Amino acid sequence: MATRILVAGAGIAGLGLALAFGGSDDQITLVDRDPEPPEGSAEDAFNDWERRGATQLRHSHAFIGRLTTLLRERYPQLLEELIANGARTLDFQYGLPPALRANYRPQPGDEDLTLLLSRRTTLELLIRRHVRQFSNVTILPDTGVHGLVARRDGSMLVAEGLTVERDGALTDMRADIVVDASGRNSMFPDWLRQMGAQVTEETAPAGILYFTRHYRLRDGAQEPEREGTALAADLGYIKYAVFAADNRHFSITLATPEVETDLRTAILRPEIFTAICEALPGTARWVEAARAEPVSAIFSMGNLQSVWRHYLKDGEPQILNFFAVGDSAVRTNPLYGRGCSAGIVHAHVLQEVLATEPDPGARARVFDRRTHDTLRVFYDTMARQDRMAIARALHQRDAAYRPGLRARMTRSFLEDGLTPAIRGDMTVLRAFSRGFHMIDDPSAWLKRPEIVATILKFWRMPKAQKRAGGYYPPVLGPTRRDMLNRLGLAI
Repeated sequence: MATRILVAGAGIAGLGLALAFGGSDDQITLVDRDPEPPEGSAEDAFNDWERRGATQLRHSHAFIGRLTTLLRERYPQLLEELIANGARTLDFQYGLPPALRANYRPQPGDEDLTLLLSRRTTLELLIRRHVRQFSNVTILPDTGVHGLVARRDGSMLVAEGLTVERDGALTDMRADIVVDASGRNSMFPDWLRQMGAQVTEETAPAGILYFTRHYRLRDGAQEPEREGTALAADLGYIKYAVFAADNRHFSITLATPEVETDLRTAILRPEIFTAICEALPGTARWVEAARAEPVSAIFSMGNLQSVWRHYLKDGEPQILNFFAVGDSAVRTNPLYGRGCSAGIVHAHVLQEVLATEPDPGARARVFDRRTHDTLRVFYDTMARQDRMAIARALHQRDAAYRPGLRARMTRSFLEDGLTPAIRGDMTVLRAFSRGFHMIDDPSAWLKRPEIVATILKFWRMPKAQKRAGGYYPPVLGPTRRDMLNRLGLAI
């Protein structure tokens, strides 16, 4: 018997569900508050698609190996459609540090370490068009969700549908399964609390604000050669990254700590944004006037924090036939580029649970456990890195701060051991990359004896030898004092 699945939201997580259930016997309906995308090209979608429900839509995105591998293995036609419409893939070999390029030999698993390069509007547009080919998938645009329909069965709530607004009228849509894929601003936790459920949250501050601008390569111009200059780096007072995308587009994101009040205010001025990019070796060549032109305003995003929501109480479900996926359930700092991949992977976890576990109570418990097993280690790692970054930003503003012995040793281990090992040893780089791409536990590789031994070898190596071998990265950018002086801002 076909299951009716009603999904609030048609963003990344909602589209991930449409992919996962597409072509099955189940009937899946995505309720989307926003209008349909334009009928035209990827360019039309970027310029004209109104998406109030996805505030981060036009920020930079990285689609890492976990997602690229999923598309390659389960949806090769979709991946072909993305490539045909201008998206690109960047394989493991292409991104190798200079010291490792000449002796590279492919190994099984390297194919999983592939980035998909695309603007998010292009990715969503093509997934949306792809899932519309499935007869069991329906997307309802211009339809707002105004509440959860649920009945009480003793101490338990049972989800039965959604209250939606369409063409100015409210109506209840009924379903066997209700899924919250409405994103970071989900109202479902509040609605569930009003019904008596206890939805608890773990939170951790991201401590930064994002500023993104999109560019297009001029006719005849090419992307700069990747000569080992870092395309992403953290200078403490600012983070930056270049995101190559589809159809000769790329974007640059600058992220400032919340405590950098003057810098984060000034960065919204195009001349300041450009001046910062020109001062950073990793971005300077990309914004050369002869190479590229800006094609967007400077988009900003703040109020960022990592959130893990718990819908079970003491290990037992409080509501049956209801599930939250993607940012509605687990949200992390966008800095790490894992949100979209995690959202689509999480959607597939739910599909697998519903397909293999028929009992509603067991479904809730198994989904909770599978969510933890799939995403928790990445959440914890990113939250820990955010705490360290917040402390570093505060220390840079304190002229009297002097790091203690432990802090100095940690910094030396990272800068003189770990980073050179990643740039100079293929085994270390592969292990690091598998964590970055969400293929493996992002912290377990640092516990492998052979990896630790290699890092210690590099740590003990004379600095002059590491410089000569190209194991240190090029200069990432000016100091905070030099940058603020250059911009004419108060130190």
